Amino acid sequence: MHRRVLCLAGALALLIVAEARPGRAGESAPIAPGFTIRTLDGHSVRLSDYKGKVVVLDFWATWCAPCRASLPHLNEVQGRFSKQGLVVLGISVDDAEPQTVRQFADRLGLKFRMAMADERLLDLYGPIRTIPTTFFINRRGEVTRRVVGYIDSETLEGYVKELF
Repeated sequence: MHRRVLCLAGALALLIVAEARPGRAGESAPIAPGFTIRTLDGHSVRLSDYKGKVVVLDFWATWCAPCRASLPHLNEVQGRFSKQGLVVLGISVDDAEPQTVRQFADRLGLKFRMAMADERLLDLYGPIRTIPTTFFINRRGEVTRRVVGYIDSETLEGYVKELF
């Protein structure tokens, strides 16, 4: 039931992109909480593995229509900016097994890193009440933007460029 509420909220968010910029002028943004989770291939990944890189952390699910619409944009931006130090990390909130999520990602031709969310991660970055929810983390490890809902390709690219 909880996951279905997320999907409904995500569909509504498709109509409205809500964003928040932490801090005020002259204040630093909050540091992204560190974590260790398992990728879809069973390897451990830590946020600290990407120290000094720009990170786009996207919470999504296979059953979420706005998520499915935004995943190709994330894939495109990863390909375009990876040599400049961009890492896109897709965090699935699916209840399904990682293999099922991997098959879904493979069908879409997604090449960016993916992992499965756990309750600790959802608590660290939450509350995550709507998906997709995307965090933009600069090279200093600061969360500079949180976007709830679908992000079109042009807007996504603009947000990423701001971090370089």
